[in-house]
Amino acid sequence: MKLTVNAPGKLNLFLHITGRRTDGYHTLQTLFQFVDYCDVLSFSSRSDAIIEVKPDIAGLQPEDNLIYRAASLLQSHSRKPCGVDIQLQKQLPMGGGMGGGSSNAASTLVALNKLWQLGLNKVTLAKIGLSLGADVPVFIHGHAALAEGIGEVLQTVDIAEPWYLIAIPSCHANTAELFQEKQLTRDSKIIRIRDFLKGGSRNDFEPVLRKRFPLIDRCMQMIDCTARDSHDAKGSARVTGSGACLFVECESEPGANRLLLDITRQMDRFQLTNQDVSWKIVKGCNHSPLYTGDLASQG
Repeated sequence: MKLTVNAPGKLNLFLHITGRRTDGYHTLQTLFQFVDYCDVLSFSSRSDAIIEVKPDIAGLQPEDNLIYRAASLLQSHSRKPCGVDIQLQKQLPMGGGMGGGSSNAASTLVALNKLWQLGLNKVTLAKIGLSLGADVPVFIHGHAALAEGIGEVLQTVDIAEPWYLIAIPSCHANTAELFQEKQLTRDSKIIRIRDFLKGGSRNDFEPVLRKRFPLIDRCMQMIDCTARDSHDAKGSARVTGSGACLFVECESEPGANRLLLDITRQMDRFQLTNQDVSWKIVKGCNHSPLYTGDLASQG
């Protein structure tokens, strides 16, 4: 049996760090929305108990790949001699704050639950996924959500689904290192959705990212400078997750294309080249693209 599924990216429309637990984990409040920008995973069942993931990712041991770890965890949970060949078509940027690794893990759990006919519900899959990463449960949840705790306490929300222009700076933001930054705000207050809709939110990682990565700072300046005078942009540039990707909301898809053209005309002024930053225009989605196609009945 074979399955091919999407592993979508996400945006954190805001991200507040609200405290730190005694076990070292940070508590936060964030608003997740999916985008139609996805990795693609193909699964083929095997008659033995071997799990194989292709292609290898440079600098990452196969057993450290979240896809492999998710499959291995589910295999242990099932207590069946299940095996699988997994093929990854990587599209999402790594280290960009769009949740590619967590989404791959979640898609693997949901897909193998069906392929191996395990019959586990989303709550159980989310509990398994949480041991792989705090963002995994929302990808299994499959709907835009306000998250609290370490990211696993989810409240489904229905919000506007705009177009976004995403900037992908050519730098890698290490989340673990950023959480250790002394200047990181860790006492933000819990807000309500209506506060977010009125503009009363931010991403607490932004100041430390701009200080640590001059490239991110220049990209944000360039986007904001252009967006201020554009009818196609709604608001200013924001960071997703712990970076390094940035996004700005747009009025429409053609508007996003016009904004991109205007921004790229400013690159020389901000000492940026096409090697410094790449771009993607995406659609916001409240319903996850994971639960379409072969997994439409699982959502």
